[in-house]
Amino acid sequence: MKIYTRTGDDGTTSIRGGRRIAKYHVKLEAYGTVDELIAWIGLLRGCDENRKRKKFLVYVQEQLMSAAAALAHDYGNSDIKPVLPDPECIRRVEEEIDSLESNLPPLNSFILPGGSHCGSFSQIARCVCRRAERQVLRLGTEEEVPAIITGFLNRLSDYLFVLARELDKEAGNEEIKWKI
Repeated sequence: MKIYTRTGDDGTTSIRGGRRIAKYHVKLEAYGTVDELIAWIGLLRGCDENRKRKKFLVYVQEQLMSAAAALAHDYGNSDIKPVLPDPECIRRVEEEIDSLESNLPPLNSFILPGGSHCGSFSQIARCVCRRAERQVLRLGTEEEVPAIITGFLNRLSDYLFVLARELDKEAGNEEIKWKI
């Protein structure tokens, strides 16, 4: 199979089920942003500091791939069943958040992102995750979106924030509080 098909040269792409839509369609914006997040999680997974978290980060990427497939699905085509994230994905992310937070001081103010490279990558991934969530919610105004996807993205952005804090702590970086 070749990587190029030339079928998208007209500004359209095919969604899961065969129907073609414009490459700027809200559906494509939603699952394209999730795809971008998958790449950022891959960058995080590649950080030496995340060796012990590699298995969980692969799990996150797998759930995001399922979410992207569900978002790209043509729900008007009943011949194919949608692919959905693991029903336990939100609970698993919450468990990871709880585990990480048990090692961190409580927050009493906003903090400025930055510190270690890997922690900064996690903060950027958090921002992309929030954008993906907004795009998915926008798509939800036009068609049904499985609730597990928005819940997973919401919780995942929390995880990425806490992961950034933990990575910065492990690197010995002080959290800089935002002063109003």
